[in-house]
Amino acid sequence: MKAKQPSRPKSRSSVKPIVDLATMPTNVLGTELKCCCRDPMTGFFRDGYCRTGPEDVGLHTVCVKVSREFLDFSVLDGNDLVTPVPEWGFPGLKPGDKWCVCVTRWKSALEHGRAAPVDLEATHASALEFVTLEDLKANALK
Repeated sequence: MKAKQPSRPKSRSSVKPIVDLATMPTNVLGTELKCCCRDPMTGFFRDGYCRTGPEDVGLHTVCVKVSREFLDFSVLDGNDLVTPVPEWGFPGLKPGDKWCVCVTRWKSALEHGRAAPVDLEATHASALEFVTLEDLKANALK
């Protein structure tokens, strides 16, 4: 008699991943990282979160609500966040959009008086390696 093979799920989508709460990303407040924005879809991994990894050389860890001043500063500093780039899944931003920006770009804007307001709950804890919590709180979304 032939041994019965273990049953397999019909598709990968029917397999529920195991979530390890110990590895969930945290925000600058030390709590679970919240979604920054899904419309437009942001994040280095285009999942709505300001998560980072080894392939994210820009460290897109700060969730901001972009202002005209921040967008203008970014363009002048060599990072055009206004012009759409469809092949990269980038819609182009307008004032009021939320977006995961590079921590060093945000710090530079801060130093020039052009920092965009920050969503602290959606800003990755690793941003604290470059900017202080005090500076982030001083520029937090109201």
